[in-house]
Amino acid sequence: MGQSMIPNVLFITADQWRGDCLGAAGHPALRTPAIDRLAAQGVFFARHYAQAAPCSPGRASLYTGLYQMNHRVLRNGTPLDARHDNVALALRRQGYEPTLFGYTDQAVDPRTTTPDDPRLRTYEGVLPGFAAKIQMTEENGPWFDWMAARGHRLPEDPWALFWPPEGRPKLPSTAPPRFSQDETDTAFLTDAFIDWLSEQRKGAPWCAHLSFLHPHPPFVVPPPFNTLYDPADGPAFRRAADVAVEAAQHPYLAYWLDQAKTASFCFLEDGDGLVADWPEEAFRTVRATYWGMISEVDRQIGRLTAALEATGAWDDTVIVLTSDHGEMMGDHWTLGKFGYFDQAYHIPLIVRDPRHPQGFGARVTDFTEAVDVMPTLVEATGACREGPADGHSLMPFLRGEPVPGWRKEAHWEFDFRDVAGGGAQAALGLDLDDCSLAVIRDARFKYVHFAGLPSLLFDLQKDPGELHNLAEDAGYQGQRLAMAEKLLAWRSRYLDRRLTGIALTADGPLDARA
Repeated sequence: MGQSMIPNVLFITADQWRGDCLGAAGHPALRTPAIDRLAAQGVFFARHYAQAAPCSPGRASLYTGLYQMNHRVLRNGTPLDARHDNVALALRRQGYEPTLFGYTDQAVDPRTTTPDDPRLRTYEGVLPGFAAKIQMTEENGPWFDWMAARGHRLPEDPWALFWPPEGRPKLPSTAPPRFSQDETDTAFLTDAFIDWLSEQRKGAPWCAHLSFLHPHPPFVVPPPFNTLYDPADGPAFRRAADVAVEAAQHPYLAYWLDQAKTASFCFLEDGDGLVADWPEEAFRTVRATYWGMISEVDRQIGRLTAALEATGAWDDTVIVLTSDHGEMMGDHWTLGKFGYFDQAYHIPLIVRDPRHPQGFGARVTDFTEAVDVMPTLVEATGACREGPADGHSLMPFLRGEPVPGWRKEAHWEFDFRDVAGGGAQAALGLDLDDCSLAVIRDARFKYVHFAGLPSLLFDLQKDPGELHNLAEDAGYQGQRLAMAEKLLAWRSRYLDRRLTGIALTADGPLDARA
């Protein structure tokens, strides 16, 4: 592909994927050969962070290139303001037909439609600009229909396909579901993309977004992946000596540990039990299953790259592989994505631009963020965005160029308000708008600022597990102040800038950023 040609775009997300959980990251047990090959023929970003959690806020930053403080998607179901540009709209203006296989979880702006619009009753809307070839929701309808067409007799509750034949276990197990490795919803979406790819006209650039659910819960995977990893293997969990000591670190952490129910993660007999009450072997079993789910996704990534090579599109396609947020996976006595810990925000990013082989195999250790993906795809395709983006294009890294003045920290935000039920506000004694936090993290220190609760400070060099809060330690007050000032400067620099570079003059509007 020539330097000036418009490339195809394959934008892949795998949901709830920790940044340390792939071979290219040096994981001691997990094997991901297809993804590692992609990293060797692209660029691997080792210190890449999501900007928010859970799914809708994290994806809003990924798709718009904006920090949460600007896009303001705070929880699943918070509407995405229609004024914001996004990667699908930008690529559509460039002449692509961005096509979705999966989901984007962006709730429609209610001001743009009528009260009877069914999209107002779900957070699982499609990001404006995408044409949904297959739209997956929590109901998993397209996949269940596909399974029925393959001859499966769906039970009254089709989710029972995920249960072992003998029924729900009491504790996490490696028992397989009632379908094969060729029948996962990851395989289903991969099949659909490969079929669609075969229909694309040669020389007409295409754009596809494959949004895989896994390794998101439920934590279950078919053979051979369910027993691919020994639960006894792998590092010790990063957590306090017991749950009580862990909970004492901060009021929000205590609240989370007391309400994280097993039903959110596994199909167990007692879905109302607390994850924090599990024994060590249960956490290790879930972790081995999670690793197996990543290897199952890796298998499908291998099928995707093989299809690109078979159709002659491999060297005409820019590939982005990333996630929306991470997963605690047993660290700090819990599962899921929440709060301030690195495990919930450190995510993978691999980018391959075939026009820049000089960058292949690079391992970037600078801090990069999910907001950088949208500007990168805009530059890679020659598209233009409308309005500001908070992220910065990664193309210089892809070209193997030095990038002076690049950021020295990563940032993220988390909002834990309970709009519908008010549970968090009641439990923590907070008003609605007090339920938020912001994080700044550099190579050594991490500072967490809560709107309505005490702050946290960690010395990651001495305490990589984030177990010892130093915010009130007299010896660290200078560092706490320095990090708080950096966080304030970051917010001041990046707060909504849509009109801030414009002045109305006698000669008309003057745009300093034009």
